[in-house]
Amino acid sequence: MSTTLQNDLFIKAALSQQVERPPVWMMRQAGRFMPEYWEIKNKYSFLEMCKTPEVAADVTMLPVDLLGIDAAILFSDILVTGEAMGGDLSFEQGVGPRFSNPVRTWKDAENLSVDCLDKLQYVADAIRVIQQRLDGRIPLIGFAGAPFTILSYLVEGGSSRDFKLTKLMLNNEPELAHLILQKIADLTIAYLNMQIDAGVNAVQLFDSWANALSWNDYHTFSHKYNKYILANLKRTVPVISFAKGASVFAPVMAASNPDVISVDWNADLLNIKKSLPAGMAVQGNLDPFIMYADKPVIKAKIHELFERMRGENGFICNLGHGIMPDMPFDHVKYAVEVIREFRY
Repeated sequence: MSTTLQNDLFIKAALSQQVERPPVWMMRQAGRFMPEYWEIKNKYSFLEMCKTPEVAADVTMLPVDLLGIDAAILFSDILVTGEAMGGDLSFEQGVGPRFSNPVRTWKDAENLSVDCLDKLQYVADAIRVIQQRLDGRIPLIGFAGAPFTILSYLVEGGSSRDFKLTKLMLNNEPELAHLILQKIADLTIAYLNMQIDAGVNAVQLFDSWANALSWNDYHTFSHKYNKYILANLKRTVPVISFAKGASVFAPVMAASNPDVISVDWNADLLNIKKSLPAGMAVQGNLDPFIMYADKPVIKAKIHELFERMRGENGFICNLGHGIMPDMPFDHVKYAVEVIREFRY
């Protein structure tokens, strides 16, 4: 990337360098809690928004302009890789993502395409448009879904509370699961490297449903593939590994050698940080539901976390998971203001 970043707090913290305050961005920061998002969403379907570079750039820029965060994240969805591989993806209001052709048999798995990066070219195009708009103000984060999480959507045909079909496959047909996971992992490497080539300043791997797995299954069906992906990325930008379940799995995640581990809200962040190799940063880990609370509570919770992390290089403030659609926008904006005013 040729443009020098005007605000590089996020990059410095990701590389465990000293900063004057923790940088902040929030997962799902360009989302349904903003009226401005709905002004765009009412004109397009969700997938049209993702696949139209100018529109994806418009949505990506909303929290940059309205919240003043320290890093933007590409507006897209983790499931676009599943779609590119052959999944018939749709997003239904009030239901969420659906794959109408779930992957449950060997034939289904063998039909999944890996040589399909051309179908994701719109993401690279969006990155270039966004970087033109950002013009070096703050870094841009690219991302992909981790193989186990994508597998679970493909097998279940959508979101799941109990991952019953996925776990049946892991237990009864592990070889079938490994075939699908390997295909997803190979595409994910190409996809993230494409994003890096297109100009993102960092990437995050989202393992949103890792917490559904037992300790042993996490090693076998998640960590193995995440480690493979990270080993094959162009490590020219910081790499963040996120798992819902990082409070348990962080020591394992560290073995895949990310620059940053993003942690849910079930752990003491300082304890996690001290358990990691020197120079590995942490991101998180505010409980997202704090954003519903009264503003004095929001401020107190942020300061509590920051005081706990005082003196630690390599800390990026984020939520333990994403912003919910009904969170009050002014509460999220207030949280960002509290963070930006803080000084070590």
